Amino acid sequence: MNSGPALVSILRQGDTLVASVHTALDDSEMVRFQHDLVSQIGQYRARGVIIDVAALDVIDSFASRTLQTIADIARLRGAVTVIVGIQPDVAFAMVRLGMGMGEVATALDLEEGTAYLARLRGQDARR
Repeated sequence: MNSGPALVSILRQGDTLVASVHTALDDSEMVRFQHDLVSQIGQYRARGVIIDVAALDVIDSFASRTLQTIADIARLRGAVTVIVGIQPDVAFAMVRLGMGMGEVATALDLEEGTAYLARLRGQDARR
């Protein structure tokens, strides 16, 4: 029986999935999040994935690698991933520790992430 609030919510907006992380996740919860999100990418044939981490005050190396892995898996399944909402202090700490998001696109917030995906779709439509 689940007695607490959801740690992560995954919502479908057209062909985009928006995953909001509401609280810090331990390693096993992070792996579960990865599995759930990747499953939904296939289930809903998502073309875009936005992962909102604004509620996190820490992104450790495992979480960073897992987010990168999610983006890699999503790309192989035909979806583009954008990480949004990295807090300034978190970004500063990540840079100081030599952790980045690699090739994964990042944006300031959900609005910017949505605009980024829209721009990509506009480029695809012109091809």
